[in-house]
Amino acid sequence: MKLVIQIPCLNEEKTLPVTLAGLPRTVPGVDVVEVLVIDDGSMDGTVEVARQMGVDYLVRFPRHQGLASAFRAGLEASLRLGADIIVNTDADNQYDARDLERLIRPILDRKADLVVGDRQVQGLRHISLIKKLLHRLGDRVMEQLSGIELLDSTSGFRAYSREAALRLNVFSKFTYTLETLIQAGKKNLVVAHVPVRVNETLRASRLFPNLWTYLKRSASTMVRIYAMYEPLKAFSYLGTVVGGVGAVLLLRFLYYFVIAGAEPVGRVQSLLAGATLAAMGLGLVLIGVVSDLIAANRLLTEDIQYRIRRLELESGRRGGERIESLSPKAAGPTAVAGGKS
Repeated sequence: MKLVIQIPCLNEEKTLPVTLAGLPRTVPGVDVVEVLVIDDGSMDGTVEVARQMGVDYLVRFPRHQGLASAFRAGLEASLRLGADIIVNTDADNQYDARDLERLIRPILDRKADLVVGDRQVQGLRHISLIKKLLHRLGDRVMEQLSGIELLDSTSGFRAYSREAALRLNVFSKFTYTLETLIQAGKKNLVVAHVPVRVNETLRASRLFPNLWTYLKRSASTMVRIYAMYEPLKAFSYLGTVVGGVGAVLLLRFLYYFVIAGAEPVGRVQSLLAGATLAAMGLGLVLIGVVSDLIAANRLLTEDIQYRIRRLELESGRRGGERIESLSPKAAGPTAVAGGKS
């Protein structure tokens, strides 16, 4: 049983040593524990720190690609390194690494495919009330979109089984946390939560410049991924709303023209707007039907991709990001990191 701990990094020269120092190198139930750092185009000494701290592997981007791309590259590299379990943690030492054993336990016991570390946000003093309310609201929305019970949908401290990592795809350029949960629900993966502790904050979050930007990007990610997996529902809901407004305007026109006997002059706007909105609503529903047929084809494509991934890993073929082996004891491919191969 092999565990790979992946750490996406962007200019983490100061915090990475603390994070790496706290990671366990032996875990009960696991034969091998290795550490993979994904450098997302850092401009400071992050890479040098990773080498000095003795990480096993390093994947480097020549330019900044974003957290989601770094996470995706880490999953691919971990799979090629033969990981049976992949743990993702942040480089800012937010999560207490002593809870890592608890995090992977449901996977070791074959009770879950994906495990999310629950920070128990509502009890954290350093998080403002408005953020706690938004966090709770976001979890409830995500539950409706994913169809699974969620306690901390934005937590980045997670464990993935090999099977889950093979099945998940990350399309977002912003963050992977919401997207992978919606996918997990739609692909019937078993998601579990375990309580984890958080460390003292070493730096402010750099993922988004302000709360509004985070909300806007998160909302767009939710809508996009949900529409990708449930297009008929998404477009039918939207079409029903638009068509419903149009129907109300048409009924208003008919009321004044037929029942009240009023002259149509002055009511034509309701007729035109109602007819336009009703047609738009019907068009959206039809788009949903066509998109649903396309989604069925996409599911077949994803299944083919999954099978190809497994075949490539079993046959030892390797592609994608190059992996630099930094530790003499690390087993796996050795190459010069620096981009696509």
